[in-house]
Amino acid sequence: MEEKIVKFMLPLLLSLTLAQSISPTPPPEEVVQPQVVRPLPGNLDTVPVFNSNSPELVLKEGILLSTFPPDGKKVPTAHLNFPFQGRFDIFAHHIARAEPPENLRSLYLGIILHNPGTTPVTINVLQGATYLSQPDAPFISLPSFSENTLGTVYAGPGDRVTSDVLRGRRQEIFPAQIVIPPKGSQMLLNLPIPVKGLTPPLNGRSTLMRLRSNGTVYAASLAMFAQTNPDGSERAPNLDEWQNLLNNSDVAGPRDKTPTPLEETGKPRIYGRVAGVASGSLWRALLVDEPKAKYLTIPQPGQALSYALSTVHGGTLGTNQIQSAKLLVRYPDTAYRAHGNYGIQYSLKLPLYNNTQTPQTVTVSVQTPLKEDQLVKPGLRFFNRPANQVFFRGTVRIRYNDDQGKPQTKFVHLMQTRGQAGEPLTLLNMPAGDRRLVQVDLIYPPDASPPQVLTVATQTKGQ
Repeated sequence: MEEKIVKFMLPLLLSLTLAQSISPTPPPEEVVQPQVVRPLPGNLDTVPVFNSNSPELVLKEGILLSTFPPDGKKVPTAHLNFPFQGRFDIFAHHIARAEPPENLRSLYLGIILHNPGTTPVTINVLQGATYLSQPDAPFISLPSFSENTLGTVYAGPGDRVTSDVLRGRRQEIFPAQIVIPPKGSQMLLNLPIPVKGLTPPLNGRSTLMRLRSNGTVYAASLAMFAQTNPDGSERAPNLDEWQNLLNNSDVAGPRDKTPTPLEETGKPRIYGRVAGVASGSLWRALLVDEPKAKYLTIPQPGQALSYALSTVHGGTLGTNQIQSAKLLVRYPDTAYRAHGNYGIQYSLKLPLYNNTQTPQTVTVSVQTPLKEDQLVKPGLRFFNRPANQVFFRGTVRIRYNDDQGKPQTKFVHLMQTRGQAGEPLTLLNMPAGDRRLVQVDLIYPPDASPPQVLTVATQTKGQ
């Protein structure tokens, strides 16, 4: 997940390396924070997610992900035969690179929908956004904590698309509704990933859409280099050209690393990248003391309580909970589960309760502890100062009543490095016996590395 970031940030990394060679800085030290870690209540819903992320780097055109039936296709194994109906999501993230460097043709990403039935099918585009790394959302260095009221703070296309969809936006390039005629097909997306004029000639595109269909449809994401006009200029492939590629091509390349089977526990573990249909678009949870309780008792002063977020095989933080969405269909050389839950929304409610006889100051935070499966020590491990690798870049929405009882909605952009404890999303001064509902929402952003935790902490007096 960090390989692509290194490529984008190569000049900066080289300068940092040079600076370190001149005045070496000792590596950060681990600090154990004594906080209880609980598995996250609730579970993913059953909304299917078309998840196209393998191969991430596309150098050979072809099929990225097809849920079409294999009948009549030249390469039947490239089609997974999964129909969508009702609510479903589409997530796609791919990178183009000039190969060889002088070949600067744009790679086009196409997403096609097909209606196999005998009556028209209407697709409502509920929310949707697509952005390029360059120039729409470059990977830049940002503060670890930024107010993001207008959605103008982002680093990377995955960060930007999840921020838009979290706010309920539908980008203007997407119609509110499309109608697919019987036995017909229509392009949902047909956009380039240009590399010309970039140094290095490397670019990426992230797309996230929430859809609702009133009938059965099949979907496919496809990669094709730009077609050429008579005057030598580029043009987008048309519907017939996309359909020809769909019917006659094999999967795109080069293929990513083959993942480690889930039952294997040896290291290093290769998670692989996703090309399939995942089960679940939203994880809704009520965080309370026990399943039938009505509130979450705040920790004692100086203590903290955490809930695991986006846990993966080999990274459950002692909870033994795997949150990675299961895959309903997948290509055999791609990820076994949707590790990282890219594009999946976490919607968490915390009915906080100060059960003490004195006022307490309570904070709610998202943190990025060091990844581990079983906790070696009683607590989470963090670094005493920021590391180099960015492990989370994304926007979090938090809703609550402030100390004056007024409802507040805040959007906060976080940019956390590996092992970073982070700053509080909010600080609440809770009188004795006070109850306060806090709601935290985030769409897990591409280019993040799991796991994270949501932490409630009670400060000691004078802190």
